[in-house]
Amino acid sequence: MITEFGHFALILAVVVALFQTVVPLWGALTNEPRLMATAKPAAIFQLVLLVVAFLALTHAYVVSDFSVKNVASNSHSTKPLIYKISGVWGNHEGSMLLWVLILATFGAAVAVFGRNLPESLRANVLSVQASIALAFGIFILATSNPFTRLAAPPMDGRGLNPILQDPALAFHPPFLYAGYVGFSIAFSFAVAALIDGRTDAAWARWVRPWTLAAWMFLTLGIAMGSWWAYYELGWGGWWFWDPVENASFMPWLAGTALLHSALVMEKRETLKVWTILLAILTFSLSLMGTFLVRSGVLTSVHAFAVDPERGVAILMIMVLFVGGALTLFAARAGELRQGGLFSPISREGALVFNNVILTTATATVLVGTLYPLLLEGLTGAKISVGPPFFNMTFIPLMIPLLIAMPFGPFLAWKRGDVAAVAQRLLAAALIGLLAMVATMALSERGPWLAPVMMAIGVYVMVGAVQELAFRAKVGKADREEVMRRLWNLPRSVYGTALAHFGIGMMVIGIVGTSAYQTERVLVMKPGDTTQIAGYSLTFKGVAPNRGPNYREQIGTIAVERNGHPLTTLQPSKRIYDSPPQPTSEAGIHASWRGDLYTVLGDAQKEDGGFAFRLYFNPLVRFIWLGALVMFIGGGISLSDRRLRVGAPRKSRGKGPSPAMAPAE
Repeated sequence: MITEFGHFALILAVVVALFQTVVPLWGALTNEPRLMATAKPAAIFQLVLLVVAFLALTHAYVVSDFSVKNVASNSHSTKPLIYKISGVWGNHEGSMLLWVLILATFGAAVAVFGRNLPESLRANVLSVQASIALAFGIFILATSNPFTRLAAPPMDGRGLNPILQDPALAFHPPFLYAGYVGFSIAFSFAVAALIDGRTDAAWARWVRPWTLAAWMFLTLGIAMGSWWAYYELGWGGWWFWDPVENASFMPWLAGTALLHSALVMEKRETLKVWTILLAILTFSLSLMGTFLVRSGVLTSVHAFAVDPERGVAILMIMVLFVGGALTLFAARAGELRQGGLFSPISREGALVFNNVILTTATATVLVGTLYPLLLEGLTGAKISVGPPFFNMTFIPLMIPLLIAMPFGPFLAWKRGDVAAVAQRLLAAALIGLLAMVATMALSERGPWLAPVMMAIGVYVMVGAVQELAFRAKVGKADREEVMRRLWNLPRSVYGTALAHFGIGMMVIGIVGTSAYQTERVLVMKPGDTTQIAGYSLTFKGVAPNRGPNYREQIGTIAVERNGHPLTTLQPSKRIYDSPPQPTSEAGIHASWRGDLYTVLGDAQKEDGGFAFRLYFNPLVRFIWLGALVMFIGGGISLSDRRLRVGAPRKSRGKGPSPAMAPAE
């Protein structure tokens, strides 16, 4: 009964989405306030209905209702509760329901918190947002209904893919989808602005917080996926340029460019055409990622391999919205004015440079991801575009961007003095140079570019700190004045500095583990000892163990350093009950110096030993700590009242109010 109630709620949500698409838009076109006012309650009601539908499907998973086809195909009675719940979105049908739920959540958030939006603009935004929900709602009901019943329910389900039964994967998809889908708000604002004819600094102020929220979620979602792949897949790496990884990375790159472009538009009322176009393209890349993951064209541990008919339906949705938005953009582009001029050496110029590099990097990843698929579709030939291509094309683009990153916040708007900024950043450059020398002294091997990149990472981190010190006049004012200035700095300044600091941390982690990783593959018998990266590892043997829904063999390795016991690692190999699929669980000793990473392989029948893969990954934790710092920086910026309030309402009896002072 609860399942049917959820199914009915989903159908009703589609009906409400249809109403929300048509009525507020008609009200905006005819300037009818009562029709425009229906957008807010419709958006909230749509969200409530989708929450009911999602909870109904979750209930079916929790109670193991195998009469529901989706539950029977993706769950099992012996699964721990957390994986029964995460199984709701661990499949195509459930993940699409979560996709639409997050879409409605962002729409309802605009309805509730967008009080400062002009009525017509808010009606258009919510109408466009509802049209996306309508398209995907119809898609779910027609091709991917998660509430379909089975006439003859099985005694138990098939179970969830074992590699997805992991705490990180319980939270990774919701954060990733919140980022993917969150950019729909920027898209809706862009289309609404084109319909409404309103593209000004106030528009940029309204769109920035929603874009920032989506960027934060996508940052955390990508980082959690990388962390999961690192310790769960057992290959010792954190990123492989997998096409599905790229599908989430491309919207992140474009969204980062959009954040900076919107800042220029807000502050200087320029780059209007580009910012609107970038908002459309960012969500277009999210839709493309949805298509790639669910069309069956990719084979990946991340992908939902479904029938091509569903992929065609998603492709049609993508063509409808992207093509429609670009057509509207082309029709309106002549009416958009670019705004004021600025010197290339200015903060605007630095942000434009940021956009050029990021969009070029996005195009590079796009080509490397789609070219093999297009070539196979046209000629039948199969090629692989992997890390060598991306490393040779992507990294050279990032080097000038990272070098320029600390310059931007120091440059003045409209016209800056690059020589003066370089002088202020001299300390950061010198500390980076010291880091390069130290890296060369401590490392006996590695690519020649690695110490340079390590220096750049340190330079970016110190540059972020120097920005705060410069604004607070550290060294030029007394302590009381410095503390007062630090206290009064806008939160967005702290958020930007933290985000840049986090990027520097990530660079250090990426360079450390990529250039200086140590790897050993060997066979060990109980009692054998081996050495790696200054650690002494003694294999004690393997013992069987029984988990809630799996059997495993656990290896025990005693770790010593400098002759002193340090820790005991227990890598294991598991066989799950349903489906009966093997997985590897790495044994990891984490430290600031790096990770000692051990993977238990197959038993060797000839000599009674076991195969092992041993890695030492220097500084690898800086990758995910940097991503976390970036997420926190985004949250601090989002808490800045100047960013959250948008533009003020018009005062009664007065002319238009001037836009509020933009966030720095």
